[in-house]
Amino acid sequence: MKYIDNKDNLDIAVSFAIEEFALTELDPNETYFLFYRMKPTVIVGKNQNTVEEINMNYVKSHHVNVIRRLSGGGAVYNDEGNLSFSFITKDDGNSFSNYRKFTDPIVRALHQFGVNASFQGRNDLVVDGKKISGNAQFATKGRIFSHGTLLFDVNLDNVAKALNPDIEKFESKGIKSVRSRVVNIRELMSKDMDILEFKQHLLNKIFEEEGGMSEYKLSKKEWEKIYEIADKRYRNWDWVYGRSPEFNVKYSKRFSGGRVDIRLNVKKGYISSAKIFGDFFAVGDISELEEMLKGLKYTDEDIKAVFNKIDTNYYFGSITKEDILSML
Repeated sequence: MKYIDNKDNLDIAVSFAIEEFALTELDPNETYFLFYRMKPTVIVGKNQNTVEEINMNYVKSHHVNVIRRLSGGGAVYNDEGNLSFSFITKDDGNSFSNYRKFTDPIVRALHQFGVNASFQGRNDLVVDGKKISGNAQFATKGRIFSHGTLLFDVNLDNVAKALNPDIEKFESKGIKSVRSRVVNIRELMSKDMDILEFKQHLLNKIFEEEGGMSEYKLSKKEWEKIYEIADKRYRNWDWVYGRSPEFNVKYSKRFSGGRVDIRLNVKKGYISSAKIFGDFFAVGDISELEEMLKGLKYTDEDIKAVFNKIDTNYYFGSITKEDILSML
């Protein structure tokens, strides 16, 4: 097994690109190991509806990154206090869904710190019933990666804030997350240390079992390919949001001038149809506005741009543009 050092790069798009590159481009008969951290980020599973999983207002106002991974499973919030690990190896036909195989080395290392971790359920590591790690896998063309989180010193308050969407607003066919009780590893350790010391101790223990450290150093050309993957996939709006399953979204509010109810159907991140209801009085034909919304990318910026350029009173009577924009 060879270790790939990402130099503690906190850009998760780059780390996911390294993982994908190692999976698809490096020696198919070799096993690679990767550690990575990240700035505050919500990571959604491959088959989830991104907007349904996140608190969009919180994510935007607190500059939380949003990204989609290749593997399935539920949404997670991570920050610099999380240490993720990844085993990238040959798919022997018995590894997919065998999370214990890949988490056992981590569990043994944690025991050295006095952390009584154990594998539980489908894909979690827990201590006294509280989750410290969730894991997911992806396989393609005879190769597999199994990656997981290690909640070392994560801001747990932000987990609930970032992963708390308005569930009444969305009706979706996406796979929804199951919220879990979590605890930080640092609270459980017999001896305190920072996350980089923790990382180094884990690394030493894992490779001690492998007979010593062996590192794979990425070439300049390989780094160029990795950055290309990061841009093409993980920083791509269509990958993060456009892959979301079809869903419906509703904005509804009563104003002094009447109730406004806007329903949007979204397919692959774009508004496929729009209907606007309400008991407001207006001159204009509301179907004209519905047509303006069709085909738009489902982003705050694109939707608000439409309302910014119309005469709101023409379509909504005494309801103001500020009223509509506050609802959106």
